Amino acid sequence: MSKTKNLSTKQNGIAFLFLSPWIIGFLVLTLGPMLGSLYLSFTDYDLFSSPNWAGLDNYTKLVNDDPRYIASLKVTLSYVLFSVPLKLGFALFIALILNRGLRGLGIYRSVFYLPSLLGGSVAVALMWRQIFSYDGIINQFLWTYFGYDAPSWITNPDYALGTLVLLAAWQFGAPMVIFLAGLKQIPQDMYDAAAIDGARPVQQFFYVTIPLLTPIIFFNFVMQTIGAFQAFTPSYIISDGTGGPADSTLFYTLYLYEQAFTNFEMGYASAIAWVLVAIIGLTTMISFLSAKYWVHYGDEG
Repeated sequence: MSKTKNLSTKQNGIAFLFLSPWIIGFLVLTLGPMLGSLYLSFTDYDLFSSPNWAGLDNYTKLVNDDPRYIASLKVTLSYVLFSVPLKLGFALFIALILNRGLRGLGIYRSVFYLPSLLGGSVAVALMWRQIFSYDGIINQFLWTYFGYDAPSWITNPDYALGTLVLLAAWQFGAPMVIFLAGLKQIPQDMYDAAAIDGARPVQQFFYVTIPLLTPIIFFNFVMQTIGAFQAFTPSYIISDGTGGPADSTLFYTLYLYEQAFTNFEMGYASAIAWVLVAIIGLTTMISFLSAKYWVHYGDEG
């Protein structure tokens, strides 16, 4: 008995030894800074002097005395509401096409996935800014074939956010690959039974494909929503770090960065960051609570 206990203790010690790099990294690089920023969110801190306790002043300022913060929140919510459904819809559409057994599927899958690897990079954001500038490819095409003198999309507050939404939709590769994997798990027998019952392809899509794919849709929705709330690079590059024009591309994370590293209001920026944590947490919780009404798993009766 004691020999078995000693062996179990030794195995646990070895397991903790292998886990120790992750545990130390989590405590030092994740949990520690998180608790530090939570404390700073209740202080007045500018990086150059000691933090002064301010209580809830930073959080009160967010709601009552900072119109640019409210603007950044509205811009980010608009971005999430438009970019996530558009990206998921396009990803599912391409996945359905690729699932039809095309030759060279691996090549198509790699090509479509590539934008997801590059979409968050500075180089792609610079390319996107050039494409939608006044003398960019889009305007040259519109002028050459339609004679339309289009505006500079990225400097017009009515269209600037739309260009970022299109950039997000262009990065559909990651959810597409997940959708494609989910589609391949749907038994062909389900489609054959539906066809025998007289279901047409469109009916099969809504009554077979979508219900059986809801767990994948739910996963992609949650992950893409969280990612959309955290978007930063496209807004920073396309607006030169200002969130312009007229704050139309002032993402929440960009405003947080501006407060922390331009205005050196680190305490205020920490409060902004923790409100973002709360928003993402609340959105995720609502998504999980609603899942029981529309997400169907194969082992549910």
